[in-house]
Amino acid sequence: MLKVNWVFKICLNFTFSIVRRTLTLIVLLFCVSSALAQPVLPQRSNTVRATQPIHFGSFCITGGSGGTVTVGFDGSRTATGNIILLDVPPFAKPAIFEIKLSQSPGVCFNFETPFVLLTGGSGSISLAIGPTDKGPDGSSFALIPNIVSLLRVGGTLTVSGSSPPGIYSGIFAIRFIQQ
Repeated sequence: MLKVNWVFKICLNFTFSIVRRTLTLIVLLFCVSSALAQPVLPQRSNTVRATQPIHFGSFCITGGSGGTVTVGFDGSRTATGNIILLDVPPFAKPAIFEIKLSQSPGVCFNFETPFVLLTGGSGSISLAIGPTDKGPDGSSFALIPNIVSLLRVGGTLTVSGSSPPGIYSGIFAIRFIQQ
């Protein structure tokens, strides 16, 4: 009977020893893993997003010589020549781009082509892009990192007197260069 108690004591001490070592190992691993863990860094991405297309509103040509329709970066609209601006929807509005840079305080922009040919209505109309609220093509402006900034872009349509009525559309590209 004495031997049995002694064996039981050895087993019990051995079991407590394993539990103590396991707990020590777990605590040690936890300390090492928290010491080696890196803090979560914020995402460092640059984004440019077109949020509103440019629109010139409704207008009509009254003579054979045509003219121009200009939408400013502030949404103002003017016309020259034989063009009458109509005050009916859809209304004129500038193109708007959202820009968010992660680190750089500045950006320069360039229109890939300053003139775009819009098509539709069985014809085409020329669009001269610009100016913007940040200046003409090639301008630079400052940004606050990780804060969304807006770039408003206007343009001028050159409409011939023989342009057929219709809805005209096209695409223009702006290159943003981080400084």
